Amino acid sequence: MNDQLRNPTAATSHANRLDRLAQVAVQVGLGLRPGQEVIMTAPVEAIALVRKITEHAYKAGASLVTTIFSDEESTLARYRYGREDSFDTASAWLYQGMADAFKAGAARLAVVGEDPSLLAEEDPEKVSRANRARSKAYMPALNLIAGFDTNWTIVSAATPAWARTVFPNDPEDVAVAKLWDAIFAASRVDAPDPVAEWQRHNAELQSRTRILNEKNYAALHYTGPGTDLRLGLADGHEWNGGSTKAKNGIVCNANIPTEEVFTTPHKDRVDGYVRSTKPLSYNGTLIQDIEVKFEAGRIVDAKARTGEEVLNKVLDTDEGARRLGEVALVPFSSPISRSGLLFFNTLFDENASSHIALGQAYSKCIRGGGDLTEEELAARGSNKSLIHIDWMIGSDKIDIDGITADGRAEPLMRKGEWVNS
Repeated sequence: MNDQLRNPTAATSHANRLDRLAQVAVQVGLGLRPGQEVIMTAPVEAIALVRKITEHAYKAGASLVTTIFSDEESTLARYRYGREDSFDTASAWLYQGMADAFKAGAARLAVVGEDPSLLAEEDPEKVSRANRARSKAYMPALNLIAGFDTNWTIVSAATPAWARTVFPNDPEDVAVAKLWDAIFAASRVDAPDPVAEWQRHNAELQSRTRILNEKNYAALHYTGPGTDLRLGLADGHEWNGGSTKAKNGIVCNANIPTEEVFTTPHKDRVDGYVRSTKPLSYNGTLIQDIEVKFEAGRIVDAKARTGEEVLNKVLDTDEGARRLGEVALVPFSSPISRSGLLFFNTLFDENASSHIALGQAYSKCIRGGGDLTEEELAARGSNKSLIHIDWMIGSDKIDIDGITADGRAEPLMRKGEWVNS
């Protein structure tokens, strides 16, 4: 153990905490194996964290770290000055190259910190077309990520635009500092030994998944304000949470932070209605107060107070976009929820609230899913889509029952908390 980990007070400076976050990203998030390449994506504002991650990756034995940067001003320039026919174009060559790298054994690391409302004033039709083109181009790489063919993780960096959204009443420098504090706390890097703390936390999440897998519920039933939803679970589903072993044998934490346990719903067995409990920031559009109705697994009606046009265009991406690919349970008392912050960022807000995801399912959440064909996965109830979009439906006013195979209802969560926890 290094001196920084022996002495918690030595880790109070921003530089030390940034270094510890990078260490967690590489050692806990990726579980990087010596000799692996790393493909990293990040906003240009995250350069300080990217450099630290790169340093720790090489110390851990990475053979090569390649970073692809994004720039929000350049993104806006496309919408303001790009040719009309250009919005059906995406960098297929780039995503195919990433897929080839993953097939060859490269690890995937994403640093996120986007402006939640970057595209709020842009033409929703252009936004939809660009998102659809990108989703199609990204599919070769997404399939490998969703299937955990390689080890991957996502971490966050505080950026000025994001910080201004979370802390609108503070000067920018104060807002950025506050957001960094929140990221460090949620990512558990303030613990005396962050890696050991993550091992303890993973054990707790995996204990919860064992209980749920033993129960083997056929469905979940959600009730609360604006919500009465019966959500069937895929045949042979398996709950996961915390660290996961990828097909390459490496144990990784796909999300830093994470507070969820999750599995695959049955794409054809979701009925009822549900209301979102937190805003969804989707590719620069803020979608608030979502209300949808399901029939036989498919969304047949969708509304939102803001971003409704973008939401409905997303739902029309493909047939699977109106069906669910993930269901996740998070107690309302999770540390991120207790912070009282609305992050306007799915990575954080989904870990403050139980949630569902539209679109692509994870084969990892079907027993033996890694060895099944697409047709066999579909027969189990697994959904396929170009998209995977998490949105939050849990709160301290939501109750959830587990429905057994013979139709009995057992209390699972009450007012957002685990029963018999």
